[in-house]
Amino acid sequence: MANIDFDAYAKFSRPGPRYTSYPTALEFSQNFSYEQYINELKTQDKNAPLSLYFHMPFCRSACYFCGCNVIYTGKRDKMDRYLDYINREMDILCEHLDASRIVTQMHFGGGTPTYFDANQLDRHIKNIKKHFKNFSADAEISCEIDPRFLSQQQLDVLISHGFNRISYGVQDFNERVQKEIHRIQPYELTKSVMDMARKAGIKSINMDLIYGLPYQNLATFQETLNLALSLNPDRFAIFNYAHVPWIKKSMRKFDESTLPAPKIKLEILKFTHDFLTANGYEPIGMDHYSKPSDELHAALKDGTLHRNFQGYTTKGGADLVGIGLTSIGEGVRHYAQNFKDMAPYEEAIDSGKLPFFKGILLNSEDLLRKDIVMSLMANFRVNIKEIEAKHNIKFFEHFANSLKELEYLKDFVKISDDELSVTPTGTLLIRNIAMCFDEYMHKNLGEKKFSKTV
Repeated sequence: MANIDFDAYAKFSRPGPRYTSYPTALEFSQNFSYEQYINELKTQDKNAPLSLYFHMPFCRSACYFCGCNVIYTGKRDKMDRYLDYINREMDILCEHLDASRIVTQMHFGGGTPTYFDANQLDRHIKNIKKHFKNFSADAEISCEIDPRFLSQQQLDVLISHGFNRISYGVQDFNERVQKEIHRIQPYELTKSVMDMARKAGIKSINMDLIYGLPYQNLATFQETLNLALSLNPDRFAIFNYAHVPWIKKSMRKFDESTLPAPKIKLEILKFTHDFLTANGYEPIGMDHYSKPSDELHAALKDGTLHRNFQGYTTKGGADLVGIGLTSIGEGVRHYAQNFKDMAPYEEAIDSGKLPFFKGILLNSEDLLRKDIVMSLMANFRVNIKEIEAKHNIKFFEHFANSLKELEYLKDFVKISDDELSVTPTGTLLIRNIAMCFDEYMHKNLGEKKFSKTV
């Protein structure tokens, strides 16, 4: 990556979405009714594949940086009860959804999925496969794993059920940072579970790191990257810490003066990019890197990379079904989210209904802007002619205001009659660029709803 004026970049730091969806979850509401949601499920294209997401919300204790929806417990019976309700949710779901469709992707997220023991995981996966029997031979079946909670027995269960990708949450190897974020996880522990997965035959291992945490600086993160590289993961996800203490109370435990400034974070980001690319990894979308042999790299090159709530994938075109507490699903023209609290989640299922809480039905303008925003976030470019043909618009007329707003980032984009593309240095500001096409952004300005883009 070219030489960067970090002070100049830092001035672009502003609150903005990460665009795992468009419109963002902020626009979900109960205006999208249960009846509308059921209709969307019933009328989905039966030839379209399915992607299944299961939220496993339990953890033993809090990691203070975490922005996920988590329940802290040591009670196994509480976790067993949750699996019972997940199974009943699938019973109801299959009344409204054609479960014979091909499943091309399944992901367990958390919480800590492997906080469930081996027997619980085995029971859960068998229940899933009773409902969804048609997994494709090349299905991507993945699980997020906290290295502190993984036994050989758990891994054997995952392997026996066809799991082929795992993602280890590491965040940082620095002892001071780990202590501050309440997640002590020695390098040796992470290495042991990485070796265990390789020996078991897992072909694709991702490692999550986070920059922007308390007490991090360029020197400490360089050390973390060197240790991470020694473990030879197939993919890296390098996330910018989202500091939202007005949403997550655990983040209030941080002394904000210990958080690295935007300039320092940019230095870390640039070093990370240069370090990983110099060591054989290719940048993929925002935050991600993979080895050139990885399928994500091929998808980026041919413009078929897809972004959803689980990150980047090659499995575009699938209808995503979110199952479990707070899970989010995505269809061709809707998003739907389950209840976030256990009581209404269980109450809905007890009454024979899906635990649907809120969502949004996309209109034609939403669908148009979704294509643009998600193309930018995944592939750093927009094919203008394809957009015009698909949506029957004149791009430069329809987006005159967006393009005017984009002028403050003119050094980071290239625009021709056929394509809008982002420069290599502009990828650092991809969220800012996408925001210019976000029709909902103006009503959210000035409100504490998003983390900083830089």
